[in-house]
Amino acid sequence: MKTLNTQVAIIGAGPSGLLLGQLLHNAGIQTLILERQSADYVQGRIRAGVLEQGMVDLLREAGVSRRMDAEGLVHDGFELALNGELTHIDLKSLTDGQSVMIYGQTEVTRDLMAARAAAGAVTLYEASNVQPHDLKSERPWLTFEHQGETFRLECNYIAGCDGFHGVARQSIPAESLNVFERVYPFGWLGILADTPPIHAELVYAKHARGFALCSMRSPTRSRYYLQVPVDESLEEWPDERFWDELKRRLPGPLAQQLVTGPSIEKSIAPLRSFVVEPMQYGRLFLLGDAAHIVPPTGAKGLNLAASDVSTLYRILLKVYREGRVDLLEKYSAIC
Repeated sequence: MKTLNTQVAIIGAGPSGLLLGQLLHNAGIQTLILERQSADYVQGRIRAGVLEQGMVDLLREAGVSRRMDAEGLVHDGFELALNGELTHIDLKSLTDGQSVMIYGQTEVTRDLMAARAAAGAVTLYEASNVQPHDLKSERPWLTFEHQGETFRLECNYIAGCDGFHGVARQSIPAESLNVFERVYPFGWLGILADTPPIHAELVYAKHARGFALCSMRSPTRSRYYLQVPVDESLEEWPDERFWDELKRRLPGPLAQQLVTGPSIEKSIAPLRSFVVEPMQYGRLFLLGDAAHIVPPTGAKGLNLAASDVSTLYRILLKVYREGRVDLLEKYSAIC
């Protein structure tokens, strides 16, 4: 068994793991990221693309915002469709000048992967059988397999950024966690289409037939969602039926502006809320979906993960620069 060493071991190379790794690397703190999937798989995942001000600021702080600032769409508000009428919500005036950025999570991931590669920081893709050990010691370690070899990775801290189904949370004894969960009796049917968005900003629609959301990824790519029963299947929703139902749930004048086209991606996401506390155990810290799942209604998943990243990054900065190990136990409470 080969032994490796790093300061912060990160499980998961999604946006939260990559962003934490980039921030720590820029601060001179060594990291090594372990990812179960291939690099192509990680880069190809399609996820939400609404970045709140905190996420945008963090990407800029990490030095990976060039493409986002050039290509992202800044939205200062959104529309509510109620009783057949549109009501504009002015985010900027209501939040002291903050706005949101429309920039796909796929693009965020691509930018972070490129920045990490350019920095020469190590990410091991297709690492299997990752297992954390001695989490309450001052020197926790992990074992994993990569390219046919078994490794032991020694570190000071472990960041679990490996999602809801990842190994990080499962490594914490069940009796040490409080779990809060709610599963909803409906899901979101979403499609992606290379058609111009129906509106310049996002539209949230309430209708007797169910909720609908009109979103976008770019000026030429749209993302739409419909609330559907959780037991519906994709086979029941050909593109034509989807577009017809979306039009029914939107105010008439807005529905007339809808440009339809073939879907390039279609899925049904069951909705659930899931939170565990505390978000840490010894020297293992949970971030993002590893600690909390929220419905995609407000595009909070990635933005909550960014908040976790910011919190852990700033604590570790204090630990390594000022010896403030007392701050470690406050991570979960701050999050």
